[in-house]
Amino acid sequence: MQDVTVAAGDWNGLGEDAARVRDAVFVRELRIAAPLVSDEADHDAVHVVAYRAGDAIAAARLLPDGAIGRLAVLSAARREGIGSLVLRTLIVRAAQQGHACVRLYAQRDAVPFYRQHGFTTVGESFYEAGVEHIEMMRSLGGPPR
Repeated sequence: MQDVTVAAGDWNGLGEDAARVRDAVFVRELRIAAPLVSDEADHDAVHVVAYRAGDAIAAARLLPDGAIGRLAVLSAARREGIGSLVLRTLIVRAAQQGHACVRLYAQRDAVPFYRQHGFTTVGESFYEAGVEHIEMMRSLGGPPR
């Protein structure tokens, strides 16, 4: 994970970079309709964006209710621990905000990744934007992994 920095902030400060990452991953790679990858909740969320050499390479958000979402890592930056870095940053933020747990909707293929970070599945899988997901939760009683 060479020279990767992480910034946390609001949509006004990080939205353009987060949107660029989402477009590359969700719209172009996964073929999810562009209107579904951003919503009004972005304006109330804490956003985390990872950068390498000044370029945004990963992004995610934390909603006020403790929901983590829109975690995306550019294909060229995967398998380097950058997604883990972004996720851990959001978990720490959620704990600082006083949340007892965090939850997210994981794409089925990403379940093992989230399990490595202490998340467990809740309920049955479902489809959102044409992609299979399952709800996952993690208690914030201990330090992030």
